[in-house]
Amino acid sequence: MEIYPHVYFIRQMFVNLYLLVGEDGLVLIDTGLKGSRARILRAIQEAKSTPADLKSILITHADGDHYGGLADLQQDTHAMAYANPIEAEAVRAGRSSRPLNPGGIQKVLFGLVAPLFKSQAGRIDAALAEGQEFGVLGGLKVNATPGHTPGHTSLFSPSSGVLFAGDSIQIVDGKPRPSGAGNTWNMARAEESYQMQMALKPLLILAGHGSWQAGN
Repeated sequence: MEIYPHVYFIRQMFVNLYLLVGEDGLVLIDTGLKGSRARILRAIQEAKSTPADLKSILITHADGDHYGGLADLQQDTHAMAYANPIEAEAVRAGRSSRPLNPGGIQKVLFGLVAPLFKSQAGRIDAALAEGQEFGVLGGLKVNATPGHTPGHTSLFSPSSGVLFAGDSIQIVDGKPRPSGAGNTWNMARAEESYQMQMALKPLLILAGHGSWQAGN
């Protein structure tokens, strides 16, 4: 579903993926849980494109619900896969980049959904670095946003005001909030990353879960 010019939204269970259409090909932000392949290929078809048009896969962070579908998708495309070096190491090992420390009811809930997050190792071809730019949406810039995980990355298009926040921002009751709870590696860093992103004054925040919503 095209939710903004040249931006297609893909929902897989409770995870949000985004397919961006540029003049030189497609860019996919995250690959969702294992089993997302068919949904992503349908979105590519909806964008009147083919798997060969997918040029870049940007992984925001190494949680199984954000890179779990990478290995399967790489069977259909020769797209370059990118991630922050810390997150890339975890993706290549098929694990998360930090331990989870849930408490109380969260520990129970995390235990129930843990099987969904199990992922096979995926190939990462190149690193994402602060200030790096991809040629979609008038220039999609890489922002280091640690906190949720040590090497979490977000993507921002200054010309359109669209922010792809991954899990660095959560939408609660229609309002943006920093990453929190037992799946956050460092709460202080998460707050810093949140404030930095909000200072960009995004017109549209597209998060990794829940619904998208207007920014400042």
